[in-house]
Amino acid sequence: MSYLDSISLTRILPCLAEPGKIIVLGKPDRSLAEVIPYLATLPGVITYNPNALTLTFRRQPGFITLYSDKVYITQLRDADEGLELLRTLVEAINATWEHRAQLVAMTVARRAPRWLDIWTQLPQTNCKQCGEATCMAFAAALLQQKRTLAECLPLVSDPAFADRRATLDAMIFPAALA
Repeated sequence: MSYLDSISLTRILPCLAEPGKIIVLGKPDRSLAEVIPYLATLPGVITYNPNALTLTFRRQPGFITLYSDKVYITQLRDADEGLELLRTLVEAINATWEHRAQLVAMTVARRAPRWLDIWTQLPQTNCKQCGEATCMAFAAALLQQKRTLAECLPLVSDPAFADRRATLDAMIFPAALA
């Protein structure tokens, strides 16, 4: 039995982060409160607040944020893309609910790493081999998914940084450890 039948498109807003793109707001036909803790176990989750029951996934480009009573999807081309993503989201929610017996519902908060969290794990050589002026700029680019860890040559090539690379992999791609 499906958890959710639909998420209705309720509003379209301009996306301030990406001019020319839109944000769609959707309303699920049922509260997402029961399923959000299970969805929090999926790859791509960047923030989860179990007290407020909010969950944000990264998508390229933009984000999908779920509340118990609404959904936001950012950086869309048009309403058709938004409607398609809302339908896909219903399928993902139903699949997660169907397999909840194999999942352990998340009960602890999860927050996205900040650029300073990432910067402290980088070699901090400011070598510019990655194409950025500083390691701080590289950390910010990593968060924006404009760069990859493999582009930091000291991090990749120096065995002394193996632990830091593993930490960064876990911070940026936590689902890879699951």
